[in-house]
Amino acid sequence: MPSTLYGVPDEFDVIVIGGGPAGATTAGLLAQRGHRVLVLDRERFPRYHVGESLIPAFMRPMQELGLTERMDARGFERKYGGSLVWGNNQIPWNFSFIKGGAYAYAYHTRRADLDCLILDRARELGAYVLEEATVKEAIMVGERVTGVRYSLRGLDGVHEARAKLVVDASGQARVLARKLADVEWHEDLRNVAVWTYFDNCERLPGDEYTNILIEGVDEGWFWAIPIDKNNISVGYVTRSATASESGEALNELFHRELGNTTKLKKMLAGASQCAGFRTARDWSYHSKKFHGDGWVLVGDSAAFVDPLFSTGVALATLAGSTLTRIIDQVIQHPEIESQALKRYATAYSDFFDEIRTFVERFYDRTKYKEFYFSLAQEMIDPERKNEPSADFVTLISGLSGKHPMFNITLDDLIADASAAAE
Repeated sequence: MPSTLYGVPDEFDVIVIGGGPAGATTAGLLAQRGHRVLVLDRERFPRYHVGESLIPAFMRPMQELGLTERMDARGFERKYGGSLVWGNNQIPWNFSFIKGGAYAYAYHTRRADLDCLILDRARELGAYVLEEATVKEAIMVGERVTGVRYSLRGLDGVHEARAKLVVDASGQARVLARKLADVEWHEDLRNVAVWTYFDNCERLPGDEYTNILIEGVDEGWFWAIPIDKNNISVGYVTRSATASESGEALNELFHRELGNTTKLKKMLAGASQCAGFRTARDWSYHSKKFHGDGWVLVGDSAAFVDPLFSTGVALATLAGSTLTRIIDQVIQHPEIESQALKRYATAYSDFFDEIRTFVERFYDRTKYKEFYFSLAQEMIDPERKNEPSADFVTLISGLSGKHPMFNITLDDLIADASAAAE
């Protein structure tokens, strides 16, 4: 028989599977609103994760959690923009976030530190957090998810917890989503990445000192993310088919293509590799369902887009912030659950599709930067209220703001529920 874990309740308002940025943001903000929340993560924090570079949209949910000053206190490197070697003739150009909205900077971080900071904040705000907890299955009553069964490393037995709603924030593991929702892959972005870390690197000059570098080569592109004064994360992304056709090991492909760079090769001239290689495949996908009876997805369990503009963490935490407001109202007004989660799913999917569409078109490196600027304006500012360059920065900062994802109100949710009942 499943057991109740001593000292931990077995009844919650919300269970969150996964303690990464999406899950911890959702849990922390729900606890902040007075809800009883349980977070279950299969790993022990701090744990390694790629994705060290952030965009300004990430700052909004961090302000809600009260974490922006703590990130500065931790010494996270401020990121004020980006430098690119991209487009026709590979002409270098750059951008500054200050042109794109309310936040002039984001951060570069070690994700182990950042993720631990957000999860610790969820604890501080009152969420129950169990690490090294593996969710075995959902508890079902008819077609509705009403809780989960989980085990804890080092302890015998399976434990149960029940909740009014279960949130799958388990990332690409997709603990619930794998059984309840199919995935659609985006064929134009079926890529492979290989990355490592270097010490004693030269940095970009002047105002570009803390910029992320994105440098295109014939068959793919490199990122270079400054994590601290001498250490950078360097990764190479290419199409999965291209990597397979080369017949080379991915680390060999990395070094060969590195020789075709200009700015990056100079930065690494006197550097030394200080870590092994890591790889990931098939970057971009979305779930065909974002929610169901008693469950909802957030973060990478719902969707993930190619890392070209470092949107992953921002998209996950923004979605967590929005989902928090919706769940808060669903708990108070259970009759609106289906329509409320449907509105969330539509807004989330639309926001994701905007980013994905822009990334897909940006991959055409036969254009000039002015084309990319105009493309951004076409997508988010068709009335041309701003300069195209400003629209470009606004879009890649995640701050276009036209999306209902940022502005869902209780009146919207009640109106949806009333319409559905007619």
